[in-house]
Amino acid sequence: MTLHINQRTLVGPVTCSGVGVHSGKQVNLTVRPAPINHGIKFYRIDLPGTPCVSAHFNRVVDTSLATVIGEEGCIISTIEHLMATFSGLSIDNAIVEVDSYELPIMDGSAGPFAEIILRAGIIEQDRPRFFFVIKKAIELHENGKFVCIYPANEFKITYTIEYQNRLINTQTASFKIDDFCFEKEIASARTFGFLHELEYLKKFGLAKGGSLDNAIVINNDNVMNPDGLRFEDEFVRHKILDCIGDFSLLGMPVLGHIILKKSGHEFNHAFLEKFFAEKGSWDTMSISNPILDEQIQTRKVAV
Repeated sequence: MTLHINQRTLVGPVTCSGVGVHSGKQVNLTVRPAPINHGIKFYRIDLPGTPCVSAHFNRVVDTSLATVIGEEGCIISTIEHLMATFSGLSIDNAIVEVDSYELPIMDGSAGPFAEIILRAGIIEQDRPRFFFVIKKAIELHENGKFVCIYPANEFKITYTIEYQNRLINTQTASFKIDDFCFEKEIASARTFGFLHELEYLKKFGLAKGGSLDNAIVINNDNVMNPDGLRFEDEFVRHKILDCIGDFSLLGMPVLGHIILKKSGHEFNHAFLEKFFAEKGSWDTMSISNPILDEQIQTRKVAV
C-alpha cells in the first residue's frame, strides 16, 4: 500500500463535459493544479464574480439525493464522485471550475474523472500532508445503520449493504484504499437505482439526465444495462466510492478503518459531524512526525 507523505496536485489542467443527472443540462468542468495548502475549491464560472465554495463538510447543504455544498446562495451539487477521485488518487490541492450548479455524472462512476487526471499526471509538492490519525473508536448507530471508525495504520473501508432484492441481497466488501486500489477496484463502479424509483423521480422533474448510460438500472431482479455489471459486487463497490467522496470532506486524509452498514450520504454526513465533535478521538499530524511513525510501527507489530 502506497502512503503519500507530501501534498499532491495535478501536473496540468484537464477538462470534461457531460450531462447533469438531475438537471439534464450539459455541463463543462475543468480541474486545474492548485498551490500548497489550497485544498479543493469549486468555482461557479457561470455566475457573476465566479463565487467559490470549499469542499468541506461544514459547507454541505443537502444530502437527500447527492452531496451538495454551498455558501451564500451558491451551490455545487453531486460532488461525491469527483471528490472520491481526488481522495482516492491522493490529490490534496485542486481548482474545480464548473459552468452549472451540478457536476456532470459521466458514466455514473468516478472512472472518467480518474482517467483524465491520471492522463494529465499528478505531481508531488514540497510540503507534508497532514492526516487524521484515529486514536480511539468513534461510532454512530441508528435504526440498523452504522458508521464506525477504528484506529489503523492505513485507510481501510469495509461496507455492508442490504436490499430486499434478490439481485443485490446482502453484499460486503473491504479494501485498503490507495491509488492503485482506487483506480483498479473502485473508480469504475457505477451508481445504481431501481426502474420504479427513476420513473418516480422523472415524474417530479428530477433525474432528467438519468439513463442506462450513467447508472445501473434494476427492474425487479434484472439489470437492464445491455453490458451487465462491471463487477459481481459493483453495488457495494459504488457505496465504497461514495463513502470515499463523503469522507474526503473532512479536509484531510484519514488513517483509520471505516466500517459501515446500510449507510448513505445523509448518515455519512451525520457521522462527520460526530467525528469533529469527538476531538479527543483523533490527532492531526504529518507522516514524518516521529510520534506517528512510532504509532504506525506499533500497530504493525500488533497486527
